[in-house]
Amino acid sequence: MANKNTGTGKSLLIVESPSKVKTIAGYLGDAYEVDSSMGHIRDLPQPSELPTEMKKGSYGKFAVDVDSGFDPYYVVNPDKKKKVTELKRKLKECDALYLATDGDREGEAIAWHLYEVLKPKVPVYRITFPEITREAIERAFGELRDLDQDLVDAQETRRVLDRLYGYEISPVLWRKVSSGLSAGRVQSVATRMVVQRERERMAFVSADYWDLNGQFTCTTGPDAGSTFGARLVTVDGKKVAGGKDFNDDGALKKPGTLVHLGEQEATSLAKGLAEAAFTVVSQETKPYVSRPKAPFTTSTLQQDAARKLHFSARSTMQVAQRLYENGYITYMRTDSVALSTQAVTAARRQVKELWGADYVPDSPRTYASKSKNAQEAHEAIRPAGDSFRTPDQVRKSLSADEFKLYELIWQRTVASQMADAKGFTATVRLGATATDGRAAEFTASGTVITFPGFLSAYQEAKDTSKDSQDSGKATDKRLPQMEEGDALEAAEVTADGHSTRPPARYTEASLVAAMDEMGIGRPSTYAAVISTIVDRGYVKVRGTALIPSWTAFSVVRLLEEHFSDYVDYDFTAEMEEGLDRISRGEEDRQEWLQRFYFGEDGSENGLKPIVDDLGDIDARALNSIKLTEDVTLRVGKYGPYLESGGSVDAETGEVTDPVRANVPESLAPDELTPEKVTELMEIGRADGRELGSDPQTGSTIVVKDGRYGPYVSEVIPEPTQEELDAIPTEYYKNGNPKPKKIEKPKPRTASLFQSMDMQELTLDDALKLLSLPREVGEDKDGEMITSQNGRYGPYLKKGSDSRSLSTEDQIFGITLEEAQRIYALPKQRGRGAAKPPLKDLGTDPITERPMIIKEGRFGEYITDGETNVTVPRSETVEQMTPERASQLLSEKRAKGPAPKKTGRASSSRAKSASPGTRKKAGTTTRKRSTAAAK
Repeated sequence: MANKNTGTGKSLLIVESPSKVKTIAGYLGDAYEVDSSMGHIRDLPQPSELPTEMKKGSYGKFAVDVDSGFDPYYVVNPDKKKKVTELKRKLKECDALYLATDGDREGEAIAWHLYEVLKPKVPVYRITFPEITREAIERAFGELRDLDQDLVDAQETRRVLDRLYGYEISPVLWRKVSSGLSAGRVQSVATRMVVQRERERMAFVSADYWDLNGQFTCTTGPDAGSTFGARLVTVDGKKVAGGKDFNDDGALKKPGTLVHLGEQEATSLAKGLAEAAFTVVSQETKPYVSRPKAPFTTSTLQQDAARKLHFSARSTMQVAQRLYENGYITYMRTDSVALSTQAVTAARRQVKELWGADYVPDSPRTYASKSKNAQEAHEAIRPAGDSFRTPDQVRKSLSADEFKLYELIWQRTVASQMADAKGFTATVRLGATATDGRAAEFTASGTVITFPGFLSAYQEAKDTSKDSQDSGKATDKRLPQMEEGDALEAAEVTADGHSTRPPARYTEASLVAAMDEMGIGRPSTYAAVISTIVDRGYVKVRGTALIPSWTAFSVVRLLEEHFSDYVDYDFTAEMEEGLDRISRGEEDRQEWLQRFYFGEDGSENGLKPIVDDLGDIDARALNSIKLTEDVTLRVGKYGPYLESGGSVDAETGEVTDPVRANVPESLAPDELTPEKVTELMEIGRADGRELGSDPQTGSTIVVKDGRYGPYVSEVIPEPTQEELDAIPTEYYKNGNPKPKKIEKPKPRTASLFQSMDMQELTLDDALKLLSLPREVGEDKDGEMITSQNGRYGPYLKKGSDSRSLSTEDQIFGITLEEAQRIYALPKQRGRGAAKPPLKDLGTDPITERPMIIKEGRFGEYITDGETNVTVPRSETVEQMTPERASQLLSEKRAKGPAPKKTGRASSSRAKSASPGTRKKAGTTTRKRSTAAAK
């Protein structure tokens, strides 16, 4: 085991992030040179970036030699070569090296790569800081260790595994679905989960049901005159069907034991109970106890931040990273729910100070992780230090996002060491007989908290359930005091209709929770996984819901039909467990990768045998989804479209073209109902409709439905044979004639106004659109003012000066005098007079500033007066919710300001590995004692 350096010279301590350097250096003093590696310093190169002599060898396909123990070939990242040189120079001036990267697999791998590249000739020590505080750093120097080669092996195995998975399966997607797509061990499974939920929504059949709600008044007892609400639960002794009693096909789960009320039955029952004599049938009171939740793990922090703060998983991790690096919280990538002895003591002490001794339980609380593949190597996420700073104490030193997240972590941590919340829950049943003889029973319940306990500090947020509409549960509500047999007066009995709702789409929070529960991937990677499937176009975000694209449907179908194991939830979880076993030293990495890639004992269940024996895949069938009897959705190169008809006459050979219609990008798959299909096909039938001929040019004018909306265009005729014959013939050097071409003029096009309809458009309308830009008149300085329609709406233009118009009608109606008055006004932000907001979204719960959507030069954007973020292309102003707007603004703030542009950066990697960077199987780089003191 390495010991702390006792020499008198300087020591070099290397961390991952430059944000930690200043703080740690301040704690350690002049005896230590603190620097950062700025993340990973080397990685697997792209095969095209391998040295020439290696491209045709065993490393050529993956930069991994699958035939020699899955040996990876590493190169120093081009943008890190300068940093490596700098670290080597500093190391020469130091007597010891401390590798202080993070304590997870990723950090262990970075430390190992640093050791391999720097090749130190001085004592080397591995040290980790669970938090960036003076006391934590001092403790860490008493817990020095060697590099954990098992953790390094696990991380290297994951990197090789992801390279094999992506490089073998992604090319199949390129050939059969679309170029530019990618497959990933976790991202493909996450995409499948989102697609499967959308399939369930598309197959869902809604059922209608009715129930009764009443307002009842006590006529006797100490609470006489008090009114409370109750809901119908039984009719003639049978339970009344609610939303959770129906299957997804709209049928009752247990039809013989339930009463399914329709509108007529419910309405007549309500009338029959209006004057009925109600009495209390039963009354029950039970003690209520609620226990606090465990401190945050990475997964639960992402979930709660999404529900309470509307942070995306990526935004949560970015903000948490800053809090950790600046010494406010402990390490934020963890599966553990355990707290250190110091943390438990700090939490209990703070609870006593803030709420009193009654709020501190007799003994410290301990928690066990429920995660399927939990690693207990770290603490839970908590405030840093041996004593916690309250949110008020750090408010002034944190940004709005940082403060909100710190407050959430502080609340959950101290609540985890607080006493139970206690109270009682009262449930009452009341009954009456309707005028038609039906016996009805209603129920009401209320919970009263007598001792708030941990609820004084923290309450967990919940996702909305599809059955919440008829849950009938009430909390924090006191019922009037009643006794069995007491008479009640029905103040009001009403019949209410409901429809069952399809399963809720995944949100980031619920997807993270589901993946964590199933053991799919590591919570520390969930933010990157969700960002990837959104950035790749597999999923779009609407409000907080995750909606799959039609491309995702095709990708998932291909994977399910031809790579079923690799998107199977249990199989993916087992792969994660395999990586865990490697990290614990319980399994050999080479043997594990051998089974994954080649299969076990010659079987065909390895990835390579499956890829080698794929057979023919019908790309057209794969990208087709039948929506109705005669309409099919197809996923094409330029997006999804509907297709119907199309045939070839067997006798005459006459071809009948199919009718096609574009599917709007904003339309979710489950919204493509038969009625919507019919509507879109009507637009498709109008696509290409000839409106007539332009009297000036003779060109045929057509209206078309484009990917970005309807437009009109002129048809440029193909050149005649006479025109081609008139062109002189040119020849290639070999004497063959070159094909004759006539440069066709670009056809005029113009988008339809928002108020126009494709089916109703006339030739006059089209000619007016094609006549744009319209000359309004000359200004006093002799410059022409024109009105025109652009990508971002109608506007005026005079030279290079553009001014927005408020309506499309002004394009043809504005006069020269009106245009001059607009130009006489001061120009604001280069686009004329300020426009009113497109939408008011209320107050941002994080910054407490008003959020609005505005029209800008480059489209719609959300602003809170300080931060601006563009409305995503896949979302509309109408769909934008306050929660989603707050999340987008938070993500933008988390990214920080855009980096200033410097000189042109090289994007190519090194063509050969730097000295000492190539790792060979069987050499000393595989030894477990690499970081032992020299």
